[in-house]
Amino acid sequence: MRYAFSTLGLPGATLAEAAALAATHGYDAVELRAHPEEPVHPGIPAGDRAAAVRTFTAAGVGILAVAGYAQVAATGPDEPVLAELRALTALAADLGAPYVRVFPGGGGLPTAEADATAVRRLTHIAPLAAREGVRILLETHDSHRTAAAAARVLDRVAHPGAGALWDVLHTWLGGESPARSRWVLGEHLGYLQVKDVASAQDLTPLGLGAGALPLADAVAAAPPGGWLCWEYERRWYPGAEELPGQLEAGREYLAGLVRSVRKEADQAE
Repeated sequence: MRYAFSTLGLPGATLAEAAALAATHGYDAVELRAHPEEPVHPGIPAGDRAAAVRTFTAAGVGILAVAGYAQVAATGPDEPVLAELRALTALAADLGAPYVRVFPGGGGLPTAEADATAVRRLTHIAPLAAREGVRILLETHDSHRTAAAAARVLDRVAHPGAGALWDVLHTWLGGESPARSRWVLGEHLGYLQVKDVASAQDLTPLGLGAGALPLADAVAAAPPGGWLCWEYERRWYPGAEELPGQLEAGREYLAGLVRSVRKEADQAE
């Protein structure tokens, strides 16, 4: 498996600081939160994009994804959303990132309408993304919290330029087991986003393995050789423990789960 973490857990950090932390603690890549308050977002010029690539290349760390905020199922005209998707795709291509994260955002809409809107927009952008070497990943979140809901959209899009980002917290909150999530996503799965919390009522981020999420089952269901990305949501919970001091233990925890999966597989043969 390969390991990454999200810069959502490092509010105010520079790219150099994020890259150095990844290199120091054995992470292969970083998921970059692409918001205007961050160093990298669709509005930055070409020179800043090139500088970002140089920073991560010098550290020996990749850029896994551009974590955007486009809402593909949200109500409203298509063109502003499509323009945002095109901008995120261009940014990911310039950074050499294979993935763009997007949200559903169809809360309050009838399910059929939210699905149709997401299908229409993803069908439009998927071929462009694929030509740029990028895959648009619909996160299991908000109106499409479960893998089954995301897969319902992606089955209709039916294009390799669109896939799913499996956020284990939201599928768990939706009552879906990791085995079920993995099965319904199938080839749609881009990568797995891991985290931990105390309970469904207290979503304050915890160190991996310290909370209630079924991380062992999720890692067991993840495809061998894929990506596990730790999204530690400290930006939304400033009272949570800072991430840098937990990075080493977090990666070791995930690596331990991967070793357990491999051992069980070897014993089953």
